[in-house]
Amino acid sequence: MSEVKAKKHLGQHFLTDKNIAEKIVNSLIHHEKYQQVLEVGPGMGILSDFLLQKNEFETFLIDIDTESFEFLQKKYPQLNHRLINADFLQLDFKSVFPSAFAIIGNFPYNISSQILFKILDNRDQVPEVVGMFQKEVAERCTAKAGSKEYGILSVFLQAYFHCQYLFTVKAGVFNPPPKVLSAVIRLTRNDVATLDCDEKLFWQVVKAGFNQRRKTLSNALSGIIPKDKQGDENVWTLRAERLSVKDFVALTQLISKNLT
Repeated sequence: MSEVKAKKHLGQHFLTDKNIAEKIVNSLIHHEKYQQVLEVGPGMGILSDFLLQKNEFETFLIDIDTESFEFLQKKYPQLNHRLINADFLQLDFKSVFPSAFAIIGNFPYNISSQILFKILDNRDQVPEVVGMFQKEVAERCTAKAGSKEYGILSVFLQAYFHCQYLFTVKAGVFNPPPKVLSAVIRLTRNDVATLDCDEKLFWQVVKAGFNQRRKTLSNALSGIIPKDKQGDENVWTLRAERLSVKDFVALTQLISKNLT
């Protein structure tokens, strides 16, 4: 079987180290929460080989690359409908998975943030995610309040998931090697069904706060709530990066109260 050629426009960097592939697959640990797993961008199937050895769940693969899809059809003829040639970002989760499922993958770095926001939009159907990302993105996902990596993605993910940085992966184990380090993280859905505030306003507050992260929240959020309605709480003198998820929820509650 001829190999699949990595395509730059799809952000493909195929993992070649089987030990790392097995380690990634074994990082899925909450099997009791789902019966199906979707691998995103399987390429030539180095993760898939280990996923398909697992009896705890049923494995599905999705790849937008027609060449990869045809390669995987020949490699895994037993998959049938569980091998999907489509764009993950356009996939209607409920049409394929009637109940909860996990997501795993060596994700294309050029759409990694879009993948994470797609997962956030469907968070109640996805109890666990294990993924390889550019190290910088992995650090943003797992960053704590007060660090320079902490930002919009950190707050949104940590509002609904426990986010763990698992391990760093060097460029030499990919073909072609990326120009950056990579890292594997695990996201586990927390117990928060809905935030204790207006969630739409929460998202607006977080985005506005970090879009002008050098400004105090009083200035950064003046487009959402005028300064004369903000009140004199200490939070207004802080910058967005100082606030935890809990702090952002409390700030959203305060804004809702002051706007009425």
